[in-house]
Amino acid sequence: MNVVNKEEIYGLNNSIMASKFPMATDISKLNTDITRTVIRLAQSKKGEGHDQFLTGIVVQFNLTFSIKAWTEAERYHFFDFISSQSTMHRITKFDLDEAYVEYVDDRIITIMKEKIKDYNNNPTSEKYLEILYSNPCGFKLTARMTTNYRQLKTIYSQRKSHRLPEWRDFCKWIETLPYSELITGLSKENNNNATNN
Repeated sequence: MNVVNKEEIYGLNNSIMASKFPMATDISKLNTDITRTVIRLAQSKKGEGHDQFLTGIVVQFNLTFSIKAWTEAERYHFFDFISSQSTMHRITKFDLDEAYVEYVDDRIITIMKEKIKDYNNNPTSEKYLEILYSNPCGFKLTARMTTNYRQLKTIYSQRKSHRLPEWRDFCKWIETLPYSELITGLSKENNNNATNN
């Protein structure tokens, strides 16, 4: 499943330079080279604070998750929702053949279609609530998200081997970001070529 699209990254170069501020006396001489020190700072343990510069690398993207995965994503207070699709407003308008992950039982989809047809023929508040509360957690919704490399580091470490395929797909996407080794700790060519500074 393609869970992420339309990503944009801000502050990458300036944040890499800022990671060098603590040891600099003349910041005008700093560059964006990924040094061994930058890598060590980025790969420090979560909570130590040495990876703070990763907070300045802001990432925005569209994320499509099932309701089950969204329930877990909402535990991350540093995942900012810009806007999202709404079952509350549009549940009766979605194409249900496309709206569910592959693990939703076809019988349940048939029941949902019947409930929506019944509601559209004779709309009542009670029928609408039946649709909302009967909708399985395998229903997919897309939201525009904002976060940063430091928070993606936490998510990656906690979700890369998750049971839900959406989380694993999301973590694979993280691995494609520029300088993703700063997030994942996985070695890349840049890591091998880093200078000693």
